[in-house]
Amino acid sequence: MPQYSPLSLDQIQAPIAAEMEEFEHKFRQSMRTKALLLDKIMGYIVKRKGKQIRPMFVFLTARATRPEPATGDPLPDASFRGAALIELLHTATLVHDDVVDESNYRRGFFSINALWKNKIAVLVGDYLLSRGLLLALENDDFDLLKIVSNAVRELSEGELLQIEKARKLDITEDVYFDIIRQKTASLIASCTAVGAASVGADKEVIERARLFGEKVGIAFQIKDDLFDYGTAEIGKPVGIDIKEKKMTLPLIYALQQASWLEKRKVIFNVKNNDGHRDRVQQVIEFVKKSGGLDYAVQTMKRYRDEALAILHTFPESPSRTSLEGLINYTIEREK
Repeated sequence: MPQYSPLSLDQIQAPIAAEMEEFEHKFRQSMRTKALLLDKIMGYIVKRKGKQIRPMFVFLTARATRPEPATGDPLPDASFRGAALIELLHTATLVHDDVVDESNYRRGFFSINALWKNKIAVLVGDYLLSRGLLLALENDDFDLLKIVSNAVRELSEGELLQIEKARKLDITEDVYFDIIRQKTASLIASCTAVGAASVGADKEVIERARLFGEKVGIAFQIKDDLFDYGTAEIGKPVGIDIKEKKMTLPLIYALQQASWLEKRKVIFNVKNNDGHRDRVQQVIEFVKKSGGLDYAVQTMKRYRDEALAILHTFPESPSRTSLEGLINYTIEREK
């Protein structure tokens, strides 16, 4: 595949700059509520938003897959509702995740449960979920609701499969891809599918857009796995996956190459690391020595290339160019 010079986030956003600005305003309005405590918490959630990669995938895919793309025409309201629906339902799952994980931080900010305790955090998650469902139902967006609800179901199944497998540490590559397809890729796939569905694309185009998002999501997760073995401070401590006994692609590959005795020793260190730095470090060194990182990088690039190949089946446009940039941004990011 040809190589593309990296685009900045501002350059990537250029074809949808107006939509992103409008979305921010609309999303803030959709979070308003008369309950004072709830309104305060909603304000806090809106304020700590990240890079907004998900809405970008929705709007860029909507523009790239419009049946008759008229460059200057605004996107329909359904595209904005679709992006809001994903943000509401995804934020609900994150708020609940932080309660389950007893996590005090999320992207460098205090989590909702750290500031307002578990009971309030669970209720806030429920509220966000209901806001999303009502937004779709009030506008008869049943096709969008189906796409996003499927993603939330897959996300939950992926998390549960990972928990189940973490107990035995018997994850094969096939199971690993099942987990990340459900846990991470399903969300980006829902963004690209919603983008296409919101502009009235036909079923075949929506499915192609969904598959494109899934490939990007898998590449994105492998990149996240690689951070565990890095040296840069990236907002995710090095070795955290190993400490949490998560089997990621570099480790799975390294174990496949190991002798029975070495395998046993590494699995013992993962199972019984108790946060011990030296045991975690031994696992990191073993993975590096066994070629686990190189293998993961090659696999990530393969999924990136497969995503680009699908993307190139859509007509050439500034939005398609931005989606290329967004793919490369997700796998070249430093955090």
